[in-house]
Amino acid sequence: MGWDFETDSEYQAKLDWAEEFVREEVEPLDLVWPHEQFVPLDGGRRKAIAPLKQRVREQGLWATHLGPDLGGQGHGQVKLALLNEILGRSSWAPIVFGCQAPDTGNAEIIAHYGTPEQKERYLRPLLEGELFSCYSMTEPQAGADPTQFRTIAVRDGDDWVINGWKFFSSNARTAAFLIVMAITDPDVSPYKGMSMFLVPTDTPGIEIVRDVGLYGEAEGEGQHALIHYNDVRVPNAGLLGGPGQAFAIAQTRLGGGRIHHAMRTIGLARKAIDMMCERALSRETAGSRLSEKQFVQGYIADSYAQLQQFRLFVLYTAWEIDKHNDYKKVRKDIAAVKVVMPTVLHDIAWRSMQIHGALGTTNELPLFRMIHGAAVMGLADGPTEVHKTTVAKQVLRDHKPTEDTWPTEWIPRQREAALAKYAEFLEDEVGNR
Repeated sequence: MGWDFETDSEYQAKLDWAEEFVREEVEPLDLVWPHEQFVPLDGGRRKAIAPLKQRVREQGLWATHLGPDLGGQGHGQVKLALLNEILGRSSWAPIVFGCQAPDTGNAEIIAHYGTPEQKERYLRPLLEGELFSCYSMTEPQAGADPTQFRTIAVRDGDDWVINGWKFFSSNARTAAFLIVMAITDPDVSPYKGMSMFLVPTDTPGIEIVRDVGLYGEAEGEGQHALIHYNDVRVPNAGLLGGPGQAFAIAQTRLGGGRIHHAMRTIGLARKAIDMMCERALSRETAGSRLSEKQFVQGYIADSYAQLQQFRLFVLYTAWEIDKHNDYKKVRKDIAAVKVVMPTVLHDIAWRSMQIHGALGTTNELPLFRMIHGAAVMGLADGPTEVHKTTVAKQVLRDHKPTEDTWPTEWIPRQREAALAKYAEFLEDEVGNR
């Protein structure tokens, strides 16, 4: 039997260190520099954060999911999941540990599909945490359906010329380069006629029209850009992978991104439960502590059970990825995790908000930001409804229809078959009566 729910003692010691380190050293960064995670380090931020990154490296926890040839430890997805559970508590933690989105996914596809020159120019500094990247895929008229994309790249000598619009290109303004998905062959299926390009953000013709913020952020202070690509000239050396490979590359990137979001969500939901329990034990009303109220106990029990189920599902899916080393083979469970994730975070954060009362609705606690984050997670990397369809189709492949009028589990027929199967024993029973 290979079942085991324990973490080896050596790695558990690393996790224990990371837990204390994040709470004591990293979470305060969220309050000091709350919206500057993806701004390149300089001045005081560099002096404060560079030593923290070095301490992570000394512990062997920097970009652990990457192989040693890329500066990581090659730990795989299960160990990354256990670490990300801790990092999910803090917006700065993934940056300090070298595994932040979207850069982890972008690094993965450059590592897999990039040329040696592309890896040297883009991947190395990305992995060192010295620059940031942007995945520029979604368009204003087409989000979940890339077949509706209109951005096009036309070959012109040794270059490609990109024209079109992209929307919700996160971190574009502070990124050093963009990964742009564009149509390169309009005469074939979109699944075979799109390509990806590595484009430095200072390339002429890139116009960041505006940054869109999430609800609650001031206008112009968001980090999700509307970009106009206006005759942007990219050398053929900027093509990532081969022509027409964009969809294959996208699935590699998005598969990892979805499960990594789920890993970090565990940490965020656990933080909401910690807050819930502390409040329940600290607050009295109507003659007793909140923790003694059955309704509150129900909230705590439901939240604990919901998170444990989700956590085990995420770890199982991470184990599958490590086993097969192929996101396609784990597509069903990655999609199912993505479906469950927003509901888990929303429900737990909402219950915690309820227990905190009016204070829970304010900007003096992080609970409503979690609730809003759950809504965002229901759309990021594909909406929940699309993933439900994916799960259903994958599940149905493992089943077949019946050609009979009655279902396979129709009891009258099953009973008749059971009686026939054990007829000789039934005859003995009748004879002995």
